[in-house]
Amino acid sequence: MTAPDRARAAAVVLLLAGLAAVAVLVARAEMDDILRALASLGLGGFVLIVAVHLAVIVLMGVAWGCLGGVPMAGFVRARLLRDAASEVLPLSQLGGFVLGGRALALSGASGAKASALTVVDITAELVAQVLYTIIGLALLAHLNPQTDIAMPARAAVAAMLVLLGGFVLVQMRGAKAAVRQVMRLARMLGLAGADGPDHGAALARELGSLHRAPRPLIACTLWHVATWLLVGVETWLLCRLLGVPVGLGAAMVIDSLISGLRSVAFMVPQALGVQEGGYIMLGGLFGLSAEAALALSLVRRARDLVIGLPILLVWQIVEGRRSLKRGKT
Repeated sequence: MTAPDRARAAAVVLLLAGLAAVAVLVARAEMDDILRALASLGLGGFVLIVAVHLAVIVLMGVAWGCLGGVPMAGFVRARLLRDAASEVLPLSQLGGFVLGGRALALSGASGAKASALTVVDITAELVAQVLYTIIGLALLAHLNPQTDIAMPARAAVAAMLVLLGGFVLVQMRGAKAAVRQVMRLARMLGLAGADGPDHGAALARELGSLHRAPRPLIACTLWHVATWLLVGVETWLLCRLLGVPVGLGAAMVIDSLISGLRSVAFMVPQALGVQEGGYIMLGGLFGLSAEAALALSLVRRARDLVIGLPILLVWQIVEGRRSLKRGKT
């Protein structure tokens, strides 16, 4: 079995395991309580949550656009597609990175540029997410100092910081190992030959160029921090609309640590089971019932489907037209 075949098989196994975990959690919950919470949200509340999250995704595209290279609209389109693929398709988050980079290339970036911009933006967003998680842990220590999850969570954040620092250092020095990893991403994007046989050298140059411009990189990171904080506010708003008694600080704790869990479990498609279990565990720290926690997770998944499905449909139409044009030439 080849490496791609093993990766696909692992994705299928993780997907089935996640679906089974969600089914078990829902089966053990009181459906009447879940439905009551969803009914309190209503159609108007759901539309509001969708609109708020769509705005957040656009701002994430703006954060990416701080790195430059293509028009800002290209970054926004690429970010919309990246999130849609990550949250809707039965793929890991890597699938979203692949399609987002592909969309960026179609906006005018060279193969090396699109790959480097994708890698650097992922790095900046991870830095922002670590900061967001640290904020969540500080709030957790303040709001619920006796919790047993604080120490292991702090240790996990410390490990993430060490690994992230090493990853950034390797990119800045243009090490061969970093170039090899980005080359793998470029091949996944279908861009490996876009810059000719000198593609590896082009990638190294693009990575070096991006890291030698600190202002755009810092701006990108700060925008990502702001968008993560907005996601926490969005979670608080959703709790209010569902009638879940959670304050802004508690909502940020829950969302920041859920986001951290999803990143750690990046190979699990849509973090199925991980997200639901995380909501139940973290919500319990603030008095949320399992049913209320599951309602939060279900609304989040429904929101992602409503946003992601039309975007993927438009993408399929665009790619189909491109294929037809190539066939005629």
